[in-house]
Amino acid sequence: MTVGRSGRRLRGALTVLVAWISLVGGGPAWADTDEVSSLELGAAASLGSGVTYRKFSLKGSHGPAYGHLLTVDLRNRHVSVDLLYPGAVGARERTSLLAGERGAVGAVNGDFFNINEDQHPGVEVTGAPVGPAVSGGRALKGAVPDGQRFGPAMPSGATTEDVLTVGRDRVGRLDRLVLDGSVLTEDEELPLSGFNQYALPVGGIGAFTPAWGRSSRERATCGTDHDRGAPCSDVTYELTIRRGRVASAAHRPGRGAIARGSVVLVGREKGARALRRLRVGDRVKVEQRLRSRRARTPRFAVGGFPILRGGASLPGLDRRTSAVRTAAGLAGRGRRLYLLALDGSPAYRSGLTVAELARTMRRLGAVDAFNLDGGGSSTLVTRARSGGRPTVRNHPSGGAERAVANGIGVFIRP
Repeated sequence: MTVGRSGRRLRGALTVLVAWISLVGGGPAWADTDEVSSLELGAAASLGSGVTYRKFSLKGSHGPAYGHLLTVDLRNRHVSVDLLYPGAVGARERTSLLAGERGAVGAVNGDFFNINEDQHPGVEVTGAPVGPAVSGGRALKGAVPDGQRFGPAMPSGATTEDVLTVGRDRVGRLDRLVLDGSVLTEDEELPLSGFNQYALPVGGIGAFTPAWGRSSRERATCGTDHDRGAPCSDVTYELTIRRGRVASAAHRPGRGAIARGSVVLVGREKGARALRRLRVGDRVKVEQRLRSRRARTPRFAVGGFPILRGGASLPGLDRRTSAVRTAAGLAGRGRRLYLLALDGSPAYRSGLTVAELARTMRRLGAVDAFNLDGGGSSTLVTRARSGGRPTVRNHPSGGAERAVANGIGVFIRP
Protein backbone atom coordinates (compact mmCIF):
# COMPACT_ATOMS: atom_id res chain seq x y z
CA MET A 1 0.00 0.00 0.00
CA THR A 2 1.40 3.39 -1.02
CA VAL A 3 1.19 6.27 1.47
CA GLY A 4 1.03 9.75 -0.07
CA ARG A 5 2.70 12.90 1.14
CA SER A 6 -0.44 14.03 3.05
CA GLY A 7 -0.65 10.64 4.77
CA ARG A 8 2.97 10.88 5.89
CA ARG A 9 2.35 14.40 7.22
CA LEU A 10 -0.70 13.16 9.18
CA ARG A 11 1.20 10.21 10.62
CA GLY A 12 4.03 12.51 11.67
CA ALA A 13 1.60 14.92 13.31
CA LEU A 14 -0.02 12.09 15.24
CA THR A 15 3.38 10.90 16.46
CA VAL A 16 4.18 14.38 17.77
CA LEU A 17 0.75 14.63 19.40
CA VAL A 18 1.15 11.29 21.21
CA ALA A 19 4.60 12.31 22.46
CA TRP A 20 3.24 15.66 23.67
CA ILE A 21 0.37 13.99 25.55
CA SER A 22 2.87 11.66 27.23
CA LEU A 23 4.92 14.60 28.40
CA VAL A 24 2.09 16.75 29.77
CA GLY A 25 0.34 13.77 31.37
CA GLY A 26 3.08 13.41 33.96
CA GLY A 27 4.84 10.26 35.12
CA PRO A 28 6.82 7.83 32.99
CA ALA A 29 5.97 7.07 29.39
CA TRP A 30 4.74 3.56 30.24
CA ALA A 31 2.09 4.97 32.59
CA ASP A 32 0.04 6.11 29.58
CA THR A 33 0.09 2.73 27.88
CA ASP A 34 -1.73 -0.54 28.59
CA GLU A 35 1.48 -2.25 29.68
CA VAL A 36 2.99 -2.77 33.12
CA SER A 37 6.77 -2.74 33.07
CA SER A 38 8.53 -6.02 33.88
CA LEU A 39 5.57 -7.74 35.52
CA GLU A 40 6.67 -11.16 36.75
CA LEU A 41 4.32 -13.64 38.40
CA GLY A 42 5.43 -16.29 40.86
CA ALA A 43 4.05 -19.81 41.03
CA ALA A 44 0.50 -20.16 42.35
CA ALA A 45 0.04 -22.03 45.63
CA SER A 46 -3.36 -23.48 46.56
CA LEU A 47 -4.90 -22.45 49.88
CA GLY A 48 -7.76 -24.84 49.29
CA SER A 49 -10.43 -25.44 46.68
CA GLY A 50 -10.95 -22.25 44.66
CA VAL A 51 -8.33 -20.01 46.34
CA THR A 52 -4.68 -19.48 45.32
CA TYR A 53 -1.85 -17.27 46.51
CA ARG A 54 1.13 -16.01 44.53
CA LYS A 55 3.78 -13.30 44.58
CA PHE A 56 4.60 -10.86 41.80
CA SER A 57 7.05 -8.08 41.01
CA LEU A 58 7.13 -5.15 38.60
CA LYS A 59 8.80 -1.83 37.97
CA GLY A 60 6.95 1.37 38.87
CA SER A 61 7.77 4.99 38.16
CA HIS A 62 9.45 5.36 41.56
CA GLY A 63 11.30 2.04 41.57
CA PRO A 64 10.68 -1.70 41.85
CA ALA A 65 7.48 -2.93 43.51
CA TYR A 66 6.76 -6.31 45.00
CA GLY A 67 3.31 -7.67 45.73
CA HIS A 68 1.12 -10.48 46.99
CA LEU A 69 -2.04 -11.72 45.28
CA LEU A 70 -5.02 -13.87 46.26
CA THR A 71 -7.22 -15.22 43.45
CA VAL A 72 -10.69 -16.35 44.53
CA ASP A 73 -13.09 -18.39 42.39
CA LEU A 74 -16.55 -17.22 43.49
CA ARG A 75 -18.16 -19.91 41.32
CA ASN A 76 -16.86 -22.52 43.76
CA ARG A 77 -19.68 -23.33 46.17
CA HIS A 78 -17.21 -24.01 48.97
CA VAL A 79 -15.78 -20.48 48.77
CA SER A 80 -17.26 -17.32 50.28
CA VAL A 81 -16.17 -13.75 51.02
CA ASP A 82 -17.25 -11.55 53.91
CA LEU A 83 -16.35 -8.41 55.81
CA LEU A 84 -13.92 -8.79 58.70
CA TYR A 85 -14.40 -6.26 61.51
CA PRO A 86 -13.65 -6.20 65.25
CA GLY A 87 -17.26 -6.62 66.44
CA ALA A 88 -17.96 -2.87 66.47
CA VAL A 89 -17.96 -0.16 63.82
CA GLY A 90 -16.01 2.24 66.05
CA ALA A 91 -13.05 -0.04 66.73
CA ARG A 92 -9.83 -1.36 65.15
CA GLU A 93 -7.89 -4.62 65.06
CA ARG A 94 -5.04 -6.19 63.08
CA THR A 95 -6.04 -7.99 59.88
CA SER A 96 -4.27 -11.19 60.93
CA LEU A 97 -6.25 -11.35 64.18
CA LEU A 98 -9.54 -10.60 62.41
CA ALA A 99 -8.81 -13.38 59.94
CA GLY A 100 -7.77 -15.81 62.67
CA GLU A 101 -10.88 -15.20 64.77
CA ARG A 102 -13.15 -15.92 61.80
CA GLY A 103 -11.11 -18.80 60.37
CA ALA A 104 -10.41 -17.09 57.04
CA VAL A 105 -7.89 -18.79 54.72
CA GLY A 106 -6.88 -15.41 53.30
CA ALA A 107 -7.56 -11.73 53.89
CA VAL A 108 -6.56 -8.16 53.10
CA ASN A 109 -7.22 -4.93 54.96
CA GLY A 110 -10.25 -2.91 53.88
CA ASP A 111 -11.57 0.65 53.95
CA PHE A 112 -9.90 3.93 54.90
CA PHE A 113 -10.83 5.02 58.43
CA ASN A 114 -10.85 7.77 61.04
CA ILE A 115 -7.19 7.43 61.95
CA ASN A 116 -6.38 10.75 63.66
CA GLU A 117 -7.94 13.92 65.07
CA ASP A 118 -4.98 16.29 65.22
CA GLN A 119 -7.22 19.21 64.21
CA HIS A 120 -9.74 18.47 66.97
CA PRO A 121 -7.72 18.28 70.20
CA GLY A 122 -9.49 16.27 72.87
CA VAL A 123 -11.84 14.55 70.43
CA GLU A 124 -11.59 10.77 70.50
CA VAL A 125 -10.43 8.94 67.36
CA THR A 126 -13.15 6.43 66.57
CA GLY A 127 -11.31 4.13 64.14
CA ALA A 128 -14.57 3.83 62.18
CA PRO A 129 -14.40 3.30 58.39
CA VAL A 130 -15.24 5.93 55.78
CA GLY A 131 -17.69 4.10 53.53
CA PRO A 132 -20.69 1.81 53.91
CA ALA A 133 -20.16 -1.63 55.42
CA VAL A 134 -22.20 -4.83 55.20
CA SER A 135 -21.27 -8.10 56.90
CA GLY A 136 -23.20 -11.34 56.47
CA GLY A 137 -26.04 -9.43 54.83
CA ARG A 138 -26.33 -7.06 57.81
CA ALA A 139 -25.89 -3.34 57.14
CA LEU A 140 -23.45 -1.88 59.70
CA LYS A 141 -23.03 1.75 58.63
CA GLY A 142 -23.43 4.42 55.97
CA ALA A 143 -20.94 6.70 54.21
CA VAL A 144 -19.53 9.91 55.69
CA PRO A 145 -19.67 13.10 53.56
CA ASP A 146 -17.02 13.20 50.81
CA GLY A 147 -15.18 16.09 52.48
CA GLN A 148 -14.85 14.12 55.73
CA ARG A 149 -13.03 11.12 54.29
CA PHE A 150 -9.45 9.97 54.86
CA GLY A 151 -7.26 8.67 52.02
CA PRO A 152 -5.90 9.85 48.65
CA ALA A 153 -7.95 11.90 46.19
CA MET A 154 -10.76 9.97 44.52
CA PRO A 155 -11.13 9.86 40.74
CA SER A 156 -13.70 12.02 38.97
CA GLY A 157 -17.27 10.98 39.79
CA ALA A 158 -16.40 8.73 42.75
CA THR A 159 -18.02 9.21 46.17
CA THR A 160 -17.73 7.75 49.65
CA GLU A 161 -20.86 5.69 48.84
CA ASP A 162 -18.85 3.54 46.40
CA VAL A 163 -18.39 -0.05 47.53
CA LEU A 164 -17.06 -3.41 46.45
CA THR A 165 -19.78 -6.00 47.02
CA VAL A 166 -20.52 -9.68 46.69
CA GLY A 167 -24.21 -10.55 46.50
CA ARG A 168 -26.15 -13.60 47.56
CA ASP A 169 -25.85 -14.65 43.91
CA ARG A 170 -22.08 -14.99 44.52
CA VAL A 171 -21.29 -12.24 41.99
CA GLY A 172 -18.84 -9.44 42.78
CA ARG A 173 -19.75 -5.89 41.74
CA LEU A 174 -18.69 -2.28 42.02
CA ASP A 175 -21.75 -0.58 43.46
CA ARG A 176 -23.00 2.33 45.56
CA LEU A 177 -24.90 2.06 48.82
CA VAL A 178 -27.07 5.06 49.67
CA LEU A 179 -28.62 5.61 53.08
CA ASP A 180 -32.43 5.77 53.14
CA GLY A 181 -33.77 6.65 56.56
CA SER A 182 -36.15 8.73 58.64
CA VAL A 183 -37.06 9.64 62.20
CA LEU A 184 -40.83 9.37 62.63
CA THR A 185 -42.39 11.30 65.50
CA GLU A 186 -46.04 11.87 66.39
CA ASP A 187 -45.95 15.24 64.60
CA GLU A 188 -43.42 15.01 61.76
CA GLU A 189 -40.98 12.95 59.71
CA LEU A 190 -37.35 14.02 59.96
CA PRO A 191 -34.74 12.89 57.42
CA LEU A 192 -32.00 10.61 58.71
CA SER A 193 -28.62 11.55 57.22
CA GLY A 194 -26.25 9.29 59.12
CA PHE A 195 -26.00 5.68 60.31
CA ASN A 196 -23.13 4.65 62.63
CA GLN A 197 -20.87 7.28 61.02
CA TYR A 198 -17.93 9.16 62.53
CA ALA A 199 -19.07 12.29 60.62
CA LEU A 200 -22.54 13.67 59.93
CA PRO A 201 -23.58 16.14 57.25
CA VAL A 202 -23.98 19.71 58.51
CA GLY A 203 -27.53 20.14 59.83
CA GLY A 204 -28.12 16.40 59.89
CA ILE A 205 -29.35 13.69 62.26
CA GLY A 206 -27.49 10.42 62.69
CA ALA A 207 -28.58 7.12 64.22
CA PHE A 208 -26.18 5.04 66.32
CA THR A 209 -27.07 1.43 67.09
CA PRO A 210 -25.38 -1.16 69.34
CA ALA A 211 -23.20 -2.08 66.32
CA TRP A 212 -21.35 1.23 66.78
CA GLY A 213 -19.68 0.03 69.97
CA ARG A 214 -18.38 2.05 72.92
CA SER A 215 -16.56 4.86 71.07
CA SER A 216 -17.51 8.47 71.65
CA ARG A 217 -20.13 9.93 69.30
CA GLU A 218 -18.68 13.46 69.62
CA ARG A 219 -16.62 13.16 66.42
CA ALA A 220 -19.86 12.96 64.41
CA THR A 221 -20.45 16.69 65.01
CA CYS A 222 -16.97 17.88 64.00
CA GLY A 223 -15.83 19.21 60.62
CA THR A 224 -18.11 20.14 57.71
CA ASP A 225 -19.22 18.52 54.47
CA HIS A 226 -16.21 20.08 52.71
CA ASP A 227 -13.61 20.48 55.44
CA ARG A 228 -12.72 17.56 57.69
CA GLY A 229 -10.62 19.79 59.94
CA ALA A 230 -13.26 22.47 60.58
CA PRO A 231 -14.16 23.02 64.26
CA CYS A 232 -16.75 20.90 66.03
CA SER A 233 -20.29 22.25 66.07
CA ASP A 234 -21.54 24.28 69.05
CA VAL A 235 -25.14 23.29 68.33
CA THR A 236 -25.65 19.60 69.14
CA TYR A 237 -28.24 17.38 70.81
CA GLU A 238 -28.56 13.69 71.61
CA LEU A 239 -31.60 11.51 72.32
CA THR A 240 -31.68 7.89 73.44
CA ILE A 241 -34.66 5.97 72.05
CA ARG A 242 -35.65 2.84 73.96
CA ARG A 243 -38.63 0.64 73.10
CA GLY A 244 -39.93 3.26 70.70
CA ARG A 245 -39.90 6.19 73.13
CA VAL A 246 -37.47 8.94 74.11
CA ALA A 247 -35.70 7.67 77.23
CA SER A 248 -33.17 10.46 77.81
CA ALA A 249 -31.66 13.61 76.31
CA ALA A 250 -28.30 15.41 76.43
CA HIS A 251 -26.86 18.57 74.91
CA ARG A 252 -23.57 16.91 73.92
CA PRO A 253 -22.98 13.52 72.26
CA GLY A 254 -21.92 10.82 74.70
CA ARG A 255 -19.99 7.58 74.65
CA GLY A 256 -20.30 4.03 75.91
CA ALA A 257 -22.17 0.93 74.82
CA ILE A 258 -25.68 1.33 73.41
CA ALA A 259 -28.13 -1.11 74.95
CA ARG A 260 -29.69 -3.77 72.80
CA GLY A 261 -32.98 -2.56 71.33
CA SER A 262 -31.96 1.10 71.75
CA VAL A 263 -30.97 3.75 69.22
CA VAL A 264 -29.10 6.98 69.95
CA LEU A 265 -29.93 9.98 67.74
CA VAL A 266 -27.27 12.70 67.38
CA GLY A 267 -28.14 16.00 65.72
CA ARG A 268 -26.07 19.01 64.74
CA GLU A 269 -27.29 22.53 63.84
CA LYS A 270 -30.72 22.18 62.20
CA GLY A 271 -30.87 18.51 63.16
CA ALA A 272 -30.13 19.34 66.81
CA ARG A 273 -32.87 21.94 66.91
CA ALA A 274 -35.35 19.40 65.52
CA LEU A 275 -34.41 16.82 68.17
CA ARG A 276 -34.86 19.42 70.94
CA ARG A 277 -38.58 19.55 70.15
CA LEU A 278 -38.95 16.01 71.48
CA ARG A 279 -39.53 15.22 75.15
CA VAL A 280 -38.87 12.16 77.31
CA GLY A 281 -41.72 9.73 76.73
CA ASP A 282 -42.51 10.88 73.18
CA ARG A 283 -42.99 8.13 70.60
CA VAL A 284 -40.21 7.88 68.01
CA LYS A 285 -39.56 5.34 65.28
CA VAL A 286 -36.19 5.21 63.52
CA GLU A 287 -35.89 3.55 60.13
CA GLN A 288 -32.73 3.06 58.12
CA ARG A 289 -31.48 0.90 55.27
CA LEU A 290 -28.69 0.93 52.70
CA ARG A 291 -30.10 1.04 49.17
CA SER A 292 -28.04 -0.54 46.39
CA ARG A 293 -27.99 1.14 43.00
CA ARG A 294 -27.37 -2.11 41.14
CA ALA A 295 -28.89 -4.98 43.09
CA ARG A 296 -30.47 -5.89 46.39
CA THR A 297 -28.59 -5.28 49.63
CA PRO A 298 -25.40 -7.33 49.20
CA ARG A 299 -24.19 -10.05 51.49
CA PHE A 300 -20.85 -8.26 51.83
CA ALA A 301 -19.73 -4.68 51.14
CA VAL A 302 -16.63 -2.64 51.90
CA GLY A 303 -15.79 0.99 51.14
CA GLY A 304 -12.94 2.50 49.13
CA PHE A 305 -13.08 3.88 45.59
CA PRO A 306 -13.10 2.48 42.03
CA ILE A 307 -10.02 2.79 39.83
CA LEU A 308 -10.89 0.49 36.89
CA ARG A 309 -14.23 -0.07 35.12
CA GLY A 310 -14.76 -2.26 32.10
CA GLY A 311 -11.00 -2.57 31.63
CA ALA A 312 -10.44 1.22 31.50
CA SER A 313 -8.79 3.35 34.17
CA LEU A 314 -11.05 6.01 35.66
CA PRO A 315 -10.26 9.65 34.82
CA GLY A 316 -8.38 11.70 37.39
CA LEU A 317 -6.32 8.94 39.02
CA ASP A 318 -3.20 10.22 40.77
CA ARG A 319 -0.11 9.61 38.60
CA ARG A 320 2.49 11.21 40.84
CA THR A 321 2.18 10.02 44.45
CA SER A 322 3.62 6.55 44.91
CA ALA A 323 2.80 4.44 47.96
CA VAL A 324 2.29 0.93 49.27
CA ARG A 325 -1.31 0.00 48.34
CA THR A 326 -4.09 -2.57 48.68
CA ALA A 327 -6.68 -3.27 45.97
CA ALA A 328 -9.42 -5.67 44.92
CA GLY A 329 -10.32 -6.62 41.35
CA LEU A 330 -13.07 -8.49 39.53
CA ALA A 331 -13.11 -10.55 36.34
CA GLY A 332 -15.18 -13.29 34.73
CA ARG A 333 -18.39 -11.25 35.04
CA GLY A 334 -17.83 -10.85 38.75
CA ARG A 335 -17.12 -14.52 39.39
CA ARG A 336 -13.39 -14.11 39.99
CA LEU A 337 -11.97 -11.89 42.73
CA TYR A 338 -8.40 -10.64 43.04
CA LEU A 339 -7.06 -9.31 46.36
CA LEU A 340 -3.70 -7.53 46.21
CA ALA A 341 -1.35 -5.93 48.71
CA LEU A 342 2.02 -4.42 47.90
CA ASP A 343 5.04 -5.10 50.05
CA GLY A 344 6.25 -2.39 52.41
CA SER A 345 9.77 -3.64 53.04
CA PRO A 346 12.51 -0.96 52.70
CA ALA A 347 13.56 -2.33 49.31
CA TYR A 348 10.03 -1.95 47.82
CA ARG A 349 8.44 0.78 49.92
CA SER A 350 8.21 3.18 46.97
CA GLY A 351 5.12 1.30 45.81
CA LEU A 352 2.89 2.47 42.95
CA THR A 353 0.79 5.47 42.04
CA VAL A 354 -2.98 4.95 41.96
CA ALA A 355 -2.86 5.09 38.13
CA GLU A 356 -0.15 2.42 38.09
CA LEU A 357 -2.17 0.32 40.50
CA ALA A 358 -5.14 0.39 38.12
CA ARG A 359 -2.96 -0.76 35.23
CA THR A 360 -1.38 -3.46 37.38
CA MET A 361 -4.80 -4.82 38.27
CA ARG A 362 -5.75 -4.88 34.59
CA ARG A 363 -2.54 -6.70 33.68
CA LEU A 364 -3.20 -9.27 36.40
CA GLY A 365 -6.58 -9.98 34.82
CA ALA A 366 -9.09 -7.63 36.47
CA VAL A 367 -11.77 -5.86 34.43
CA ASP A 368 -12.99 -3.77 37.39
CA ALA A 369 -10.82 -2.73 40.33
CA PHE A 370 -11.25 -0.99 43.67
CA ASN A 371 -8.65 0.85 45.76
CA LEU A 372 -8.54 0.10 49.49
CA ASP A 373 -6.59 1.64 52.35
CA GLY A 374 -2.83 1.57 51.84
CA GLY A 375 0.41 2.70 53.43
CA GLY A 376 0.91 1.22 56.88
CA SER A 377 -2.51 -0.45 56.64
CA SER A 378 -1.65 -2.63 53.63
CA THR A 379 -1.71 -6.24 54.78
CA LEU A 380 -2.29 -9.60 53.11
CA VAL A 381 -2.50 -12.77 55.20
CA THR A 382 -2.96 -16.44 54.40
CA ARG A 383 -3.56 -19.54 56.51
CA ALA A 384 -2.15 -22.98 55.77
CA ARG A 385 -4.55 -25.63 54.49
CA SER A 386 -3.89 -27.60 57.65
CA GLY A 387 -5.08 -24.68 59.79
CA GLY A 388 -3.17 -22.72 62.38
CA ARG A 389 -2.60 -18.97 62.68
CA PRO A 390 -2.72 -16.71 59.62
CA THR A 391 0.66 -15.58 58.28
CA VAL A 392 1.26 -11.97 57.24
CA ARG A 393 2.72 -12.32 53.74
CA ASN A 394 3.82 -8.76 53.07
CA HIS A 395 6.03 -6.50 55.16
CA PRO A 396 3.88 -3.69 56.63
CA SER A 397 5.48 -0.37 55.70
CA GLY A 398 5.31 0.90 59.28
CA GLY A 399 7.47 -1.98 60.50
CA ALA A 400 4.58 -3.69 62.29
CA GLU A 401 1.03 -4.68 61.43
CA ARG A 402 -1.42 -1.81 61.91
CA ALA A 403 -4.83 -2.16 63.54
CA VAL A 404 -7.48 -1.33 60.93
CA ALA A 405 -11.25 -0.78 60.78
CA ASN A 406 -12.14 -3.77 58.63
CA GLY A 407 -10.94 -6.19 55.97
CA ILE A 408 -12.00 -8.70 53.33
CA GLY A 409 -11.93 -12.31 54.45
CA VAL A 410 -11.92 -15.40 52.20
CA PHE A 411 -13.44 -18.59 53.58
CA ILE A 412 -13.53 -22.24 52.47
CA ARG A 413 -16.08 -24.54 54.00
CA PRO A 414 -15.92 -28.34 53.70
